[in-house]
Amino acid sequence: PVQVQLVVPMAVVFGPGSVPGDLPRPLPFRDVKEMEISVNLRTSVTSRYEMRYRSTTAQEEAALAAATPREADAALYPLQDTTLGSLTMYVVPETSSLLPQGIDVYVGKHRSALVRAGGSLAALQARLREVAQVMSFTASSIAAALSERVPDGQLSPDARRNLKSSLGYEITFSLLNPDPKSHTVDWDIEGAVNRFVKPVLDKLSLVANFSVDSQILYYAVLGVTPRYDKESSSFLLSAHSLPHVINPVEARLGSSAASLYPVLNFLLYVPERSHSPLYIQDKDGAPVSTNAFHSPRWGGIMVYNVEGPASPQASLPLHVDVDMARVMEVFLAQLRLLFGLSWEEVPPEFLLESPGNEGLADWELDHLLWAHTVENIATVSTTLTSLAQLLDKIGNIVIKDDVASEVYRAVASVQSAVTELSLGHLLAAFQASKEAVTSSERAFFDPSLLHLLYFPDDQKFAIYIPLFLPMAVPILLSLAKIVRETRLRKKEPTKMD
Repeated sequence: PVQVQLVVPMAVVFGPGSVPGDLPRPLPFRDVKEMEISVNLRTSVTSRYEMRYRSTTAQEEAALAAATPREADAALYPLQDTTLGSLTMYVVPETSSLLPQGIDVYVGKHRSALVRAGGSLAALQARLREVAQVMSFTASSIAAALSERVPDGQLSPDARRNLKSSLGYEITFSLLNPDPKSHTVDWDIEGAVNRFVKPVLDKLSLVANFSVDSQILYYAVLGVTPRYDKESSSFLLSAHSLPHVINPVEARLGSSAASLYPVLNFLLYVPERSHSPLYIQDKDGAPVSTNAFHSPRWGGIMVYNVEGPASPQASLPLHVDVDMARVMEVFLAQLRLLFGLSWEEVPPEFLLESPGNEGLADWELDHLLWAHTVENIATVSTTLTSLAQLLDKIGNIVIKDDVASEVYRAVASVQSAVTELSLGHLLAAFQASKEAVTSSERAFFDPSLLHLLYFPDDQKFAIYIPLFLPMAVPILLSLAKIVRETRLRKKEPTKMD
């Protein structure tokens, strides 16, 4: 059974006038809160929040006197513990004007939050637990990471949307121009990737290696003919027809066949002139504001409508310059969804600071690392169990020294990852879990362990008996005859002359 303990080091810092009256002992003191996340009968994950309560320092007090929460967050950043996986909560008085009206929690860009004091310590702790789950991991994010171990009916539909943990990902941006006679489309994809995508991938480089490429495909059409709507004089793609759009296009993309890693496809589709303008409808028949949709673990498609020519006599093809800022905004939102970084589950009294052009906040990076570390540990335990079962089945299998050392390394790295998690060292745990995945995969996919190289004994008999039996019959009969003759010779009395 896999027993994993996730430890979150958490500092709770009381600003002036925010200390609850019912503290059990004077500041500073420590406290521990534990929660069990049950995955299935054999696997459970314990989350343990190690809280250090203290008062603000003079510098922190000055930072909390800022006019806006954003300024306070920026001023507090150099003063706090910024190790991966750690959290700092600054408690402000209930009457504080630092947080806007109706907002009880402000989550910054880094690893800290401003929290309005809830009167009693119990109310404050309940709020802190909620914030800590948003900023580190929830029961549902851990269940999604362990989705293969969770019984089918217990997973939310969104849990299957997140990408599986991998050592690398390939991102492909494709421009589909089905009607080059009518449109010459230009997109500055290189500039857009450097400006919008690179800052996000630089931040995610801790999680995995990324490669980005782009392509333009001509005469590539969607697999569904859109419906013409007279009222709006436009063409519509309904929600139920969207799954059928992907397969014919995917046949043209051709990138996933040669890839070792999961491929994320982002497609920009410029509709042909005969189907323009083209709009996507949601399940209720309302137009989708972004004119885009995403497919879990695959990528996303955005439809980019082109203004028709001002006069019917305009010469074709029309020249189109794609507004890359608008397109990349949609693709980056889809990328966040695929990595499970959506803000849909956040309570209304929470205000989350936009991460800006970095694409994701520091605590969101931690969110990914927690989930991927747990998933990696589970993957390695599954891989090594499968390998052990294979070796048990084939008694005469030869295990080479290099395969054995990879297995030992995988086991040691998994144990190290579990230990580091229980110490609250997220980065070290994640790196150890990555090494464990690499070693276990190397051992599992080693060519010498291919079970087809080893025949069961009954197969060997089935193959060799038809070859040797016809030859063995005359040999055995000859041997029997020789034995008989020898016996007869011994019985006969020797003749005396």
